[in-house]
Amino acid sequence: MIGFLIIGIIILIGIIVVQIGKVSELAARIRGYKEVEQQSNNNQAVWCMVFMVLFLVLCIVSAIYYKNDMMGYGPHSSASEHGGSIDGLFNMTLFFTGIVFVLTHIALFWFAYKYRAREGGVGKFFVHSTNLEIVWTAVPAVVMVILVTQGLVVWNDVMPDVNPDDEYIEVEATGYQFAWDIRYPGPDGKLGTKHYQLIAPGTNPLGQDWTDPKNIDDFLPTDIVLPVNKKVRVRITAKDVLHNFYLPHFRVKMDAIPGLPTYFIFTPITTTEEYRERLSAYPEWQIPADPDDPSGPQRWEVFEYELACAELCGKGHYSMKRLVKIVSEEEYNTWLATQESFYKTNIRGTEDDPLGRLLDYEIEERTQELTTDFESALILDDPAEASIKLKNVFFETGSASLEDDSKYELNSLALLLSDYNDISIEISGHTDNTGDDQANQLLSEARAQAVFDHLVAQGIDGARLQAVGYGPNRPADVNDTVEGRQNNRRIEMRIISQNF
Repeated sequence: MIGFLIIGIIILIGIIVVQIGKVSELAARIRGYKEVEQQSNNNQAVWCMVFMVLFLVLCIVSAIYYKNDMMGYGPHSSASEHGGSIDGLFNMTLFFTGIVFVLTHIALFWFAYKYRAREGGVGKFFVHSTNLEIVWTAVPAVVMVILVTQGLVVWNDVMPDVNPDDEYIEVEATGYQFAWDIRYPGPDGKLGTKHYQLIAPGTNPLGQDWTDPKNIDDFLPTDIVLPVNKKVRVRITAKDVLHNFYLPHFRVKMDAIPGLPTYFIFTPITTTEEYRERLSAYPEWQIPADPDDPSGPQRWEVFEYELACAELCGKGHYSMKRLVKIVSEEEYNTWLATQESFYKTNIRGTEDDPLGRLLDYEIEERTQELTTDFESALILDDPAEASIKLKNVFFETGSASLEDDSKYELNSLALLLSDYNDISIEISGHTDNTGDDQANQLLSEARAQAVFDHLVAQGIDGARLQAVGYGPNRPADVNDTVEGRQNNRRIEMRIISQNF
């Protein structure tokens, strides 16, 4: 219905224009064409001046009204260390181009008014004016020199790469239709290598090379979290089409190009909470964030920095948004400690894992776990009551031969016994109830003896060790399930004496 109404209005306006034209033509016949033409020229000249005034006033008023949200003034001053330089260059450019914009439009409409067609009017004609050419060449040249020189200064200040001795955080952002993959280095502080041929949607979205040790601790968080006042180097790339890494509040903007990595370095100087406090002083941010919930949080309370794509990359371009959180150093370290390696949580132990050996981080984790269990037993009133399962001691099936990975746990135990050299322990072997009881008894004794022998080989006095086998007689779990039987096949140690 509204569509038909709009069409009807357009048709009506067309009819009115045609009728006005006919009336004007009739008036011209009555009064004479020259008089009507002169009157028309005068009217158009006056209306040009009116339009000029309204146009310039509207431009200036709208610029003042929208200067905060659209031009980065007020609460939206830069939240990065380099942003002030970019804002200064923008203000300088705006100053000169604003003067040219106003003067050009005044001249344009004033000339249309002054030199309107009049009877007997003759334009001034001259072939050449050296002074005029000097003015319109020299003035733009001086302005351009100022802008270009200042632009080069800002560029050199903003775009240099990090120095080898700089302390910084490197983060990788990979754009694709229509999202961002964000990758952080783990404790080693280094991002691992990747190759596009290794990309596997769902299991290896970035094509990380798992044979590169630097990839083992890299993690892919949901949000970008960065510490305040810490230099950040963002490695920027793309998988498919051209994207653009854009952090408007930090004056960061760089193309993400498939096959051609780029980068941007910046230092955030305002935390998310500090930015929210800045916004809270402005009336336009003191309104409900949700118009349907007037009692809910205000706009400034829910503000978040964001990463966007500033390149039209397809139909889903609008959805390429990631939250950015700037926090204190302590908050950042707390968040960092909760992040888990992509390899550890998604690749390790799967068919996509090319690494079968025990990795350094796993050895360290196992050592720490054994140390914690050992020291917890020491502080008990009666340490002999606590049996410590050697969770990472394994044997070949049906044999007392230790698997290679067992040496790490046993070597850690040997170091603990060396540190606590007044302690004696019992090493006990256990089996499930599958098969012959006598065979299980002998197997448990042989396995306990194998652990005994390994510890002695590591320098532990055999007089401090006692190896016993209990066969299936002391189960730790049921024997009715595969998992239960696996839990029953174990090696335990127990402190049987200590002299402090």
